[in-house]
Amino acid sequence: MAERRLTAKEVLEKYGAKLESQVKTSSVASGGGYSKSYSEFKGEMAPEFNRYEKWANSLGRFIRVKISDKDSADLQKSLDVAHLDIEPWQAMGLAMMTFLSTFVFGMIISVAIALISLNGGSFSVDSLVENFPFLLLFLIVLSSLFLFYFVKGIPQRMANKWRLKASSQMVPAILYIVVYMRHTPNLEKAVAFASEHLQPPLSLDFKKVFYNVQVGKFSTIKESLDNYLDGWRDYAPGFIEAFHLIESSLFEPDNSRRIATLEKSLQVVLDSVYDKMLKFTHNVRAPLTNVYMLGVVLPTLALALLPLASVMVGGIINWMHVFILFNLIVPLAVFYLTDKIMFLRPGGHGETTLLEKNPLYPKYASKKPYYKAFFICLPLFIIGILPLLFQSVIFLSVTGLQPDYTLASFGFESLSGEWIFDFKDYSTSETITTTEQLKSAKNSNTNLVGPFGFGALVFGMFFPLGLALFFVLSFGQRTKELIIERERTKDLENEFNNSLFQLGNRIGNGVPPELVFGKVAESSKGLMTEDFFRRVNYNIQQMGMSVEKAIFDPRRGAMNYYPSDLIATSMRVLVESSKKGLKIAAVSLMSISEYVKNINKISARLRDMLAEIISDMKSNMTFLAPLLAGVVVGLSGMITAILNKLNLPEVEAGAATGAGGVGDIVQLFQIIHMIPPYYLQIAIGVYLIQIIFILTGTLVMIDSGEDKLEKTNKISKNLKSGMLLYFIVALFSTMSLFILASVVLKGVF
Repeated sequence: MAERRLTAKEVLEKYGAKLESQVKTSSVASGGGYSKSYSEFKGEMAPEFNRYEKWANSLGRFIRVKISDKDSADLQKSLDVAHLDIEPWQAMGLAMMTFLSTFVFGMIISVAIALISLNGGSFSVDSLVENFPFLLLFLIVLSSLFLFYFVKGIPQRMANKWRLKASSQMVPAILYIVVYMRHTPNLEKAVAFASEHLQPPLSLDFKKVFYNVQVGKFSTIKESLDNYLDGWRDYAPGFIEAFHLIESSLFEPDNSRRIATLEKSLQVVLDSVYDKMLKFTHNVRAPLTNVYMLGVVLPTLALALLPLASVMVGGIINWMHVFILFNLIVPLAVFYLTDKIMFLRPGGHGETTLLEKNPLYPKYASKKPYYKAFFICLPLFIIGILPLLFQSVIFLSVTGLQPDYTLASFGFESLSGEWIFDFKDYSTSETITTTEQLKSAKNSNTNLVGPFGFGALVFGMFFPLGLALFFVLSFGQRTKELIIERERTKDLENEFNNSLFQLGNRIGNGVPPELVFGKVAESSKGLMTEDFFRRVNYNIQQMGMSVEKAIFDPRRGAMNYYPSDLIATSMRVLVESSKKGLKIAAVSLMSISEYVKNINKISARLRDMLAEIISDMKSNMTFLAPLLAGVVVGLSGMITAILNKLNLPEVEAGAATGAGGVGDIVQLFQIIHMIPPYYLQIAIGVYLIQIIFILTGTLVMIDSGEDKLEKTNKISKNLKSGMLLYFIVALFSTMSLFILASVVLKGVF
C-alpha cells in the first residue's frame, strides 16, 4: 500500500513542533490567555503611565471638555503611542481640573492670609485689599497656567518618551530578526524571537502585534505589523524600510540573495540612526547656546545690578522677589527649554538599561548615603543660618550673646566701625546691637531689615556650599563603585569586536560553545575580555551551568558584572543561534562582529561631532558661570559697604551743612531699601546648583541618552568643581573688595 501523503497542516504541525523544541518562541507566537499577561507586563513596564491613567479616569471625568476634531485626533495618536487607555476628553478634563483646583485653592489661601493680617481689626474692603497678598495671587495664577499646559502636554511627553526608548531598541530588534531569519525564513517566529529577547518598550510593542491578531483586530501578523510600523512613518522611516526589506526577503528564490537582502536591512537601519544623530548634532548647537546665554549669563549679570537697582527703586524689589525669579521662574524656564531640546534627540545611540541587574545596584538605590551626607553637611548649614539665629530672641536668651558684634572685637582694629551681621531698624536706620533694640524692631514685622554686614555675607556662603556638598557626597558614594564597573564594561565593549571574531572562528572550526569560552579566555590574557570569558567558563565548568545560565543567570551570570546592551545582544544571539548548529552560530557571530564594528564607527563619529558642544557647555557651567557669580557676590558686598559709609551720621551732618550734592546722594541711596547681600548670595548659590543639575542632565542626554548612573555621577563631579570654585572666588572677591572699599572710604569720610 502506498504511503499516505501528509497534508499541509500536518507538515506545519510536524516541523513547527521540531522548531519549537530548538528555539523557544511559543510564549508569544502561540497565544493562549495573552490578554492578562500583556496587561501585567504593561503595568510593570510603565507604572507612571498607570498613575496618570488613574487620575484621568477619576478627576478627568468631572469636566467633559469639548475638543476640536483635529486636536482630538492628535491627542488620540499620542495616547495610542504611549499605550494610555483613556479618551482625549479625559486628558483635557484632567488638565482643566488641575487648573481650577490650583486656582481655587490658591484664592482660598490668599483670602485667609488677608483676613489673618487684619489682626482683629475692623473688617472693610479697603483693609482687605491693603492686606491682600497680590504677589502670592500672581504666583498662583502663573502656577495654575503652568500646570494646565504641563498636564495637557503629558500624553505628548509620554509618547515622545516612549518613542525615544523604543527607537533605542530598533537596531538590536532588526539584528535579532535578521540573525533568526538567516537560518529560519519565518517572519512570525523571528518577530516572536525578537520580542522575547529585546528589552522594553519595543518588546511590548512587538508583543502587542501578536495580541492584536489574537483578539481578532487583524487576521495576519503581517497586517498587524504593517499597522504598527505605520506609527513610525514620521519618526523612523529607516526602521520601516528595514522591515519591508526583511519581508521582501521571504520572496527571494535564491538563498544567497535572501541573505543579502537581510544584511541590507540591517545596514539601512544603521545608516538611518547615523543620519538622524548627525542631523541632531547640527541642530542642537544653536538652541543650547541660547539656553546658556538666556539661562546662565544674562541672569547672572542681572544679579550684579540688583543690589544697586533695589536701592534706586525705593525698596520695591526685595529678597523674596529675587528668590522667586532666580530660584523658581528662571530654572523652570531653563528646564523647559532644555527639555524641548532633548525631545529632538533621536534614539538608537547611547542608551543603557541594564543598571538594575548589576549586583552593586542596591548601593546605588540605597538611601543611606543621603543620611550620612546630611549629618556631615549639617554644621555648614548651621553656619549659613547664623545671621538669622542671632536675630532670634530665644537663641540670644539661651546663649547669653548679643545680637551683633564689631569686627574689632575679633582683632580687626582697622575695621572698628564694621558690624558682623548689621541688622538695622527700618524706622531709624540704626544697627541693632542690643536685645532691647531687637525686641523693639520685632514689634513690627517691617522694622527689621538686613543683614548687611560683611560677616553675614561670609557666613551665608556656607549654605550653598553645604547644599552642594550634600549632593556631591551622596551622589558620589552611590555611584563610586558602579561607575568603575561601567568603565570596565566600556573597555570590554571596545575589545569585544575582536573577541566575537575569535568566538565565531573557533565555533566554526567545530569547538562547542561550552568549551569555546575557556579557549578564547586563554588567548585574551591581559584584556578586559579575559575576565568576562573566564567568568562564563567558570560557571560552566565549576558550577555546572548551561551556556545560557552561565551568561544570563540572575544571581551568578557574567552579564550581571558587565551590564551592557551590546554584550547582552551578542551573547543572546550566540545562545539562540547555537541551538540551530555550530555553523549557523559561527555565521551569526560574524554578523554580530560586523554590527559591533559599524556601531563603534557611528559612536566615535558622533562623539567627535558632539565634543565641541559638550566641552563648551561644561566649561561654561563649571568655570565661567561660578567665576562670574563669585565676582557678582563680591561686588554686592562692596556696594553694601559703600552705601553703609554713605549713610553714616557724619555724612548726613555734612550734607546738612551743604557739602556739595552729598545730601541728595544720601537721600537717594538708602541702605535700608537695598536687598541684603546675604540673601542675594544664597539665591546665586542655589541658582548655580539648579543650573548645574539641569545642564548636566542635558549634556548626559546628548552624549549617552537615558543614563541614570552617568547623570548622577556627572552631577556629583560638576557640583564639586563648580561650587568649590564659586565659594573660593566669592570669598576672595568679597574680602578683597570689602577691605578695599573700607580703606578707601575711611580716608574720604
